[in-house]
Amino acid sequence: MNRAKVSAAVDGWESLFRAQVAVLRRLREQFRGAEVSFGEYDVLYNLSRFPGKRLRLRELNQHILLSQPSLSRLVERMEQRGLVRREPDADDGRGTIVAMTEQGATVQRRVGREHAAAIAHYVGAGLDADELHQLQQLCDKLRFAQAGVPDFERS
Repeated sequence: MNRAKVSAAVDGWESLFRAQVAVLRRLREQFRGAEVSFGEYDVLYNLSRFPGKRLRLRELNQHILLSQPSLSRLVERMEQRGLVRREPDADDGRGTIVAMTEQGATVQRRVGREHAAAIAHYVGAGLDADELHQLQQLCDKLRFAQAGVPDFERS
């Protein structure tokens, strides 16, 4: 790869990373005092995207920016609050399935409406509809550019 492309890639990454950090800080602030934390909402949102609102813990970890031990502790706390339940994985006796409860689904929908409004405010305020569509296309292209991306990451 030539110097110009390396420099452009680094500059693009820095811009993307700094935009993500800025928006995430604003979105995390929205969750201060909310009925679920940003991390708990992230778990509920990801579960809501899969059939049966359930996913292997190992696969859920691929969608969450937490270490496996941190996610396990978070899921345990969420289970105690009735938002999710853990079940043995019938296909792998060592694995665990995390399933969203009805209470978790209700909370996810309620908090999700507020979160979507905040996303629209912080992301939509700076970009028009065409730019938002282009942003999605570019981010998807970047995410899937590496060989060997598991299918569950493509959803």
